[in-house]
Amino acid sequence: MRWLIPVGRSGWAIAAGYLGLLSVFLFPAPLALILSIIALMDIKRSRTIGQPKYGLGRVIFGLIMGVLGTGGLLLVFFSR
Repeated sequence: MRWLIPVGRSGWAIAAGYLGLLSVFLFPAPLALILSIIALMDIKRSRTIGQPKYGLGRVIFGLIMGVLGTGGLLLVFFSR
């Protein structure tokens, strides 16, 4: 069921994954980076209270794309 419907996933992780996907446009990249960090803290906190949430792959994807997109955005911004 988890393959089709995001059951048990962190909402922050889903948002970070989609913003990471949109980071190729460079504008949402800093938001993807911030939401990925929030999602990572949410997933780690949920494991300590006994209700584990999933979505770590989306978080990692959002984090990597957020870092790359933010770097590209800074490069474009400071190259002028």
